[in-house]
Amino acid sequence: MSTNSHVDSPPGADAITVLDPRDGTVVGTLEPSTPEQVEIALSLARTVHPEWAATAPAVRGRHLRSAADALRAAAPELAELNARETGRPVEEALAGVHAGVSALEQYAELGPVHRGRALRGAVLAADYTVAEPRGVAVLLTPWNDPVAVAVGLIAAALVTGNTVVHKPSERCPHLGVRLGEVLSQAFPYGVLITLTGGAEVGALLTRQSGVDVFAHVGSSATGERIARVAALTGTHVLRENGGNDPLVIDADVDPVWAAEQAAVGAFANSGQICTAVERIYVHREISGRFAEALVEQARRRNDTGAFAPLVDTKLREEVHAQVSEAITFGAVRAIGGRIPEGPGAHYPATVLLGCTEVMRVMTEETFGPVAPVTVVESFEEGLARAAAGRYGLAATVLTGSIANAQRAVATLPVGTVKVNAVFGGAPGGSAQPRGISGEGFGYGPELLDEFTRVKVVHISSPSARTR
Repeated sequence: MSTNSHVDSPPGADAITVLDPRDGTVVGTLEPSTPEQVEIALSLARTVHPEWAATAPAVRGRHLRSAADALRAAAPELAELNARETGRPVEEALAGVHAGVSALEQYAELGPVHRGRALRGAVLAADYTVAEPRGVAVLLTPWNDPVAVAVGLIAAALVTGNTVVHKPSERCPHLGVRLGEVLSQAFPYGVLITLTGGAEVGALLTRQSGVDVFAHVGSSATGERIARVAALTGTHVLRENGGNDPLVIDADVDPVWAAEQAAVGAFANSGQICTAVERIYVHREISGRFAEALVEQARRRNDTGAFAPLVDTKLREEVHAQVSEAITFGAVRAIGGRIPEGPGAHYPATVLLGCTEVMRVMTEETFGPVAPVTVVESFEEGLARAAAGRYGLAATVLTGSIANAQRAVATLPVGTVKVNAVFGGAPGGSAQPRGISGEGFGYGPELLDEFTRVKVVHISSPSARTR
């Protein structure tokens, strides 16, 4: 457990050992938090919450700015830890740390101006709403963008007056502990606490009483388990979970440009992004040229020798199992799709042609550098196929038609629709995932609403009887 520091224990049977996915060398070993430490952390967070909640929002904002300065100073160290534990290139990891700095600075500004609303009532009365912190927030965060995602949630929770117990992913525990040490020094003791451990610690946290909000970014299966527990306890749940994001490509776009977009969406961070392109529907008129260009994009990435590995061999096995199954069911392996020799958890950029909905690469989240392609006869067919399925995180359409773009916005049942760009968007943007992809706002100003409750106040003029 870490409040302002972390104490290592001798490794035991449940110790977490992390291997560098680039070469298989040992990064280090950490003990998971014990049930007693979990209970102590939650008790401490509850104890210090009233004082932190009573702190003026502007003062809480100053604490966030101090945390931003500390995070900026520790950026090279944290980026290197990220690279060692998850395999993410240092430059990309550094960008994630700086995104965390920006989140702290953004919420330091937004928190103090987070306000209620005036309600129109009687002339001689006042009606308004007040936003109050929920209390103790338990944050369970992922490994694929571990600093940016965690810091965004931490910043929004703290600036609105909640205390935080944070459990980072067991796939990057050293990074999570060090991040907690860096940030917690900017806040009063016990306001931000870091725990270590895997699914068993996360499950223990969700079963504890006295938790007012759960925020989870990770798999849909875990998110659903948290939601079921919270339904019995009444705990507010905020979750961004898995995606199976489609890309629909119209006949009127440049197929080479479309392939570039598809490659960025499917292969960035080796496909380990919640909003990665997971399935592609391309119009038959440009399908041949598109496929050739997409294979070339994959080949360029594979030939550089610098293509980042997956986070570990377990995930690589899961990705390869989906690829192998698709090939068994009739998909054509245009490039990639084979586990390379040597140490580490590397997997090549892979393009599969002729895919159908009987294959898991088209219906489940793959979370690897795989681009499964299906040819459709019309944009409308592509939209219909894209709208099918249990997930509802995001979707992208590439089209030169305003009418088709509008049709996509109106019909795709997802939290975010992107037109003519697989990534991007304005700072502070937010969305509400649907289906098994989650619930609640995960980013932007609306995230402050997730960490607060609204109280309605009605004040009337005193009557003559009160004199």
